Amino acid sequence: MNSMWVGRTVRLRAVEPEDWELFRSFELDSDVQRNGWRVQPPQSAEAAKAWAKERTAEPKAGEEGFTLAIESLDEGVLVGSVSTHHVALPCGRFDYGIALGPEHHRRGYASDAVRLLLAFMFRERRFHKCEASAWSFNDASIAFHLNFGFTQEGRLRDHDYANGQYHDEVLFGMTAEEFAKLYPVS
Repeated sequence: MNSMWVGRTVRLRAVEPEDWELFRSFELDSDVQRNGWRVQPPQSAEAAKAWAKERTAEPKAGEEGFTLAIESLDEGVLVGSVSTHHVALPCGRFDYGIALGPEHHRRGYASDAVRLLLAFMFRERRFHKCEASAWSFNDASIAFHLNFGFTQEGRLRDHDYANGQYHDEVLFGMTAEEFAKLYPVS
């Protein structure tokens, strides 16, 4: 069987209720939170279970924002998630976000997951542009986006506040045409 959700290193799949423990671990790691969003107060196990259960009832992929679990092919374990948000159907534009557990960084999982997600959004759902952002202190995320082929489109100065200070937000974009040139259909 050939699945567009399976890449070289990962498989994207629906979030299952039992995935709550990994996602809760992200919320308990302040460094993980600061690299992608703001640090939040700890939530209960029941709240984390409810969050995962809500993800199982999300709209179908491509209709609105959605979240997919990232599972490694080599170990068959859940390593993170990738999601779409700020979906602007009239413009054909969406944002995406990705979160991986720190122990799963630098294994090619992020680039494989993002490639699968963008292939779906551009080739199957006819979106025109993907946008992303990273805080200016997140050197790894900035390097990832540039190496993947995103174009740095701007910088919002002193835009976000974390760990006692203001930080710039670096903006990235990639069009469907740019993606097709970099990642042709195999």
